[in-house]
Amino acid sequence: MADEKHRTKLERLRGLSDQELTDELRKQRERLFNLRRENVTRQLENTASLPATKKEIARILTLMRERAVPVGDDRV
Repeated sequence: MADEKHRTKLERLRGLSDQELTDELRKQRERLFNLRRENVTRQLENTASLPATKKEIARILTLMRERAVPVGDDRV
């Protein structure tokens, strides 16, 4: 089930344009900032949302990197 959720999130992200992906990255980084603030002030109830948001940011950055690197280019 968790694998299905991951797959649907990834498919949704892959369907976004470059600008939409940039906007989503900004939203997720803002969400992470707010979650960290809530965690410090002891207002955060679901602490699992911190690593989940970090993973979402990593997924977005990975997709952006995939789009930036030409296919077949072995250099990184």
